[in-house]
Amino acid sequence: MTYNAVSLSTFGGVMMSKKIKREIFGWVRCLALAFIIGLIINNVVIANAVVISPSMENTIMTDSRVMGLRVTYFISEPKRFDIILFTPPDNQTSVPYVKRIIGLPNDKVEIRNGNVYINDSNAPLDDYFIKEEAWGDFGPFFVPENCYFVLGDNRNNSHDSKNWLNKYVPREMILGRVYLEYYPSLRILN
Repeated sequence: MTYNAVSLSTFGGVMMSKKIKREIFGWVRCLALAFIIGLIINNVVIANAVVISPSMENTIMTDSRVMGLRVTYFISEPKRFDIILFTPPDNQTSVPYVKRIIGLPNDKVEIRNGNVYINDSNAPLDDYFIKEEAWGDFGPFFVPENCYFVLGDNRNNSHDSKNWLNKYVPREMILGRVYLEYYPSLRILN
């Protein structure tokens, strides 16, 4: 009888040990799956950035956090006035930049007295998002195929295509279109 009691308690200990191992394995598998899904979402679906300069003020303030969708440009082409996240073409930093697309592939962009003119138009671009009068003369710039000319909304205080050594953002360096500011406030950007 004593022998059977030892056998049953050992058998119960083995069963308990298998249940614990299964439970632990289930949690590890769940956490690994969540980690993999997070990596896929962060590297394929969304792109996050902290705006580190005043170049997009007053649209996006310094130290704001923004989220862009990487998949937007899988199904459509970038458009004039889209706010984008991209790798800077001069490779000065690994921090993504946030700017607004002004010039599209094959556009001629010229800035005269702070006004932007596209393709020799007599009328300046409608920069409705600029909060102060821009100044300066730059260009003309001839945007190459598969590249974009970008400017900050705070034109007088923005290091952008008009100032860079490599003036244009190649299509493959665009990380995504910015749709959302989620810190310090939550709001849709356009």
